[in-house]
Amino acid sequence: MKILFVLTSHDQLGDTGKKTGFWIEEFAAPYYTLLDKGAEITVATPQGGAAPVDPMSDSEDNSTEDTKRYKKDEEAQQKIKHTLVLGDLIADDYDAVFYPGGHGPLWDLANDKKSIALIEKFNKQEKPIAFVCHAPAALKNVKTENGGPLVNGKKVTGFTNSEEEAVGLTDIVPFLVEDMLKSNGGDYSKTEDWGVHVVEDGNLITGQNPASSKQVAEKLLEALK
Repeated sequence: MKILFVLTSHDQLGDTGKKTGFWIEEFAAPYYTLLDKGAEITVATPQGGAAPVDPMSDSEDNSTEDTKRYKKDEEAQQKIKHTLVLGDLIADDYDAVFYPGGHGPLWDLANDKKSIALIEKFNKQEKPIAFVCHAPAALKNVKTENGGPLVNGKKVTGFTNSEEEAVGLTDIVPFLVEDMLKSNGGDYSKTEDWGVHVVEDGNLITGQNPASSKQVAEKLLEALK
């Protein structure tokens, strides 16, 4: 069972001068859920090298059992410090792909041609494609073989407009995940802010927020069976 994790390379939160990147829990919870079931995990970013961690996700308030495990796991940390270049990888070599969130993907993965092509190939091969929180941003420009948006008519979820408002970044981000999914024709649903909500439609699996990341990975495991 070979699974590709795709993380952002983007570390600037708009023009605020603050840092962003990927959200540790959204990497760690799925990583260990899949690793403990025997998955062989490869980690890639658009630029390769060190993937930027969102400093907010590294706070005590956002600490979980999985993030604590990650902090003690030298092998996992090395994978984050030395990610592969996304453009060097091909979908044929993997059974599924998982995109953790954090705000970074809104800026790079949403428009990254290599990422778009990779998701389109996984989808064409009917392999599981999973996204959590802000990571559905990577679906913004992904098309089906008939040229329409991949999410059109699909049941989907992702970080809500109200959650974005709660973290005070509505006017900073280049677009809102909820609005984008709806405008691309997605059948968008959500639960209360910060609640667990995961949606599966065919091979597409999406989770609303950090709390949903482990369940997205569990759905991915079920899909691989």
